[in-house]
Amino acid sequence: MDGSAQPLTVRRLSGAVGAEIGGIRLSPDLPDATIAQLRGIWLEHGVVFFRDQQHLDPPALAAFARRFGAVVEYPFIKGLAEAPEVIPVVKLESETVNFGGLWHSDTAYLDQPPMATMLIAREVPPFGGDTLFASGTAAYETLSPGMRRLLDPLRAVNSSAKADVTKTREDRLKDTARTDAKQVYEVEHPVVRTHPETGRRALYVNGGHTLRFGGMTVAESTPLLDYLYAHQTRPEFTCRFSWTPGALAFWDNRCVLHNPVNDYHGYRRVMHRVTLAGDTPA
Repeated sequence: MDGSAQPLTVRRLSGAVGAEIGGIRLSPDLPDATIAQLRGIWLEHGVVFFRDQQHLDPPALAAFARRFGAVVEYPFIKGLAEAPEVIPVVKLESETVNFGGLWHSDTAYLDQPPMATMLIAREVPPFGGDTLFASGTAAYETLSPGMRRLLDPLRAVNSSAKADVTKTREDRLKDTARTDAKQVYEVEHPVVRTHPETGRRALYVNGGHTLRFGGMTVAESTPLLDYLYAHQTRPEFTCRFSWTPGALAFWDNRCVLHNPVNDYHGYRRVMHRVTLAGDTPA
């Protein structure tokens, strides 16, 4: 899989996060140089988007994701029969609650949260259903020196039990639920984590999973956590992506939050998701 990097086009979506990449047909067989080029753009922008990748069926999607790291299965939902690592993310016409419908970073309650997520659109509503992304890096770097000194040594407790309450996963798992999932996943992670590839620091708390600071009560933690949740999703730290069939998003869970907008009741939306293994936040 050797070869020269391809002449890609890169269009930034905002000042802080996100870029759309054109001029490429994604494939598990892309040259190593092209994969390295894509990884560099992804690390720079936090989340990258590709249009018109309908040809990536579930097995090909999983194989393409494996070019960037180890693929892991989601702890709560069964994958597709033809590709167990690929999770269907579906909102039906009759449903009003969407999957992950608030700002969060995927499965931050695991000991080793995912490095990244790939999401491809199979069916999209005629309007709405966009996804918002926010840069935890920009959020951290714009805090005052005093606030950074306060946060740098802190740790926070993240729990899947809060995910139940805040609906960061399907409220009705039905026949897609895994039988081997633990009841509750809970772990402490740094409030500010250092990116293992770029060396940049980012806020690593989120309203979907973070319960409190380590060694503190929920009541003591809530005022500052609420401030951080609001700060990290300020408009200037975000971008918005409008889905089309075959569009693919690839985001870095170590420094980017996301929020799927739930504004398309009465219409069907079908996505396929792949998760890439991460390391222990530090």
